Amino acid sequence: MNTPAHRLRHRGFTLVELLVAISIMALLALMGWRALDGMARTEHLTRERGDQLLALQAGLGQWAADLDALTETGEVPALDFDGRTLRITRRDALETSTYSPGLRVVAWALHNGQWTRWQTDGLQTRQSLTQAWAEAQRWGQQPLANDAPRQVAVSLVDRWQVFFYRDNAWTNPLSASTSASSIATTGVTPGAPATPAIATLPDGVRLMLTLSAGQALSGELVRDWARPVLGGGKS
Repeated sequence: MNTPAHRLRHRGFTLVELLVAISIMALLALMGWRALDGMARTEHLTRERGDQLLALQAGLGQWAADLDALTETGEVPALDFDGRTLRITRRDALETSTYSPGLRVVAWALHNGQWTRWQTDGLQTRQSLTQAWAEAQRWGQQPLANDAPRQVAVSLVDRWQVFFYRDNAWTNPLSASTSASSIATTGVTPGAPATPAIATLPDGVRLMLTLSAGQALSGELVRDWARPVLGGGKS
């Protein structure tokens, strides 16, 4: 017998019901896509912030390593800051008691909002050392295209300052009585290249970075370095 209940059990979905079901499935799919997209964006942001922190940490570690490897040659200053570029004469990281690839001149400066490090290859002669010292200052003022392989951008920075610790006080390097960036002219033969004056190394160096907003870290960051020969750190 074909009863109303029997006919109801065999009745298919109406067009309206199908449209409602499809709409609900589309809404669930959209919500799922947004959730997945949000997770992907969060993962990307987390990875990006992590990379920024690692780059900054590596840069600060390299900064300290450069200062730890300071080398006084008597030809050029071991350390100099002219208000724009910090230049360092240092030993090569691969140097041992029996092998030396030569010295390196390293420079730090702020270019296009990026705190950047630059270095030379190993230097074996006095002439190459003097030329590299002058080239580092030129790079600090105006980088060229061929400087790209020698430089590494560390972090986005709005402003940076360097202070030297001398006579039990932090002072501006440019206020020192004898600036390492000055040129010694006494006793120089006319026509011969001038030799940079050698200033006394400070007992410590203070780095102050104003990190740009929108990064994993922003605001002011201070890093102090003390000469390893000292009995203890100063602050």
